[in-house]
Amino acid sequence: MNTSARSTARLLFSALRALLVLTVVTGVIYPLVITGVAQGAFSDRANGSKVEHEGRDVGSKLIGQSWNIEGTDTPDPRWFQPRPSNSAYDPLATGPSNLGASDATLVKTVKEAKQQVASFNGVPVSEVPKDAVTGSGSAIDPHISPEYAEIQVDRVAKENGLAAAQVENLVNAHKEGRDLGFLGNEKVNVLELNLALTRLADN
Repeated sequence: MNTSARSTARLLFSALRALLVLTVVTGVIYPLVITGVAQGAFSDRANGSKVEHEGRDVGSKLIGQSWNIEGTDTPDPRWFQPRPSNSAYDPLATGPSNLGASDATLVKTVKEAKQQVASFNGVPVSEVPKDAVTGSGSAIDPHISPEYAEIQVDRVAKENGLAAAQVENLVNAHKEGRDLGFLGNEKVNVLELNLALTRLADN
């Protein structure tokens, strides 16, 4: 074997050895360490922030869902409703509609949605907040504004045979502040609010 061949063989062996070492470190050891740390320190988040009710998973605190009458696309009046979703809350089809604020289709859709939300909740159109008629950037936002939750209180209370004050207290108890105290806006997680409503109605 000449010098050139030996040199090439050494380089090839070094490259294969580096490939093997990096594969083990980055493909096995690193993922195992990160998974272990995540499970140990942030188990709930690492597992998708799943929410259980009566011993079964009913959703995630991170992903919104529809609250329609079973088998239909009609919102169920017994529940607090989420904001509109361009993907019908399908986590595999996230994304906004990409329609601009001046788009005629969007303007028409929002105007019609305001009328529907106002009628559904028995409030004036002027009280309908923006998030009640516009989707989020991800289309699966699990939160609504406190303002949107509050205009639903009377309807939800009536449909569940509860006092409006009881439902109002639920909304107040489930308000979440701004992230880090200054990022974003106050919000309410719809899934957690509706589960609390279920427990209240069952008592």
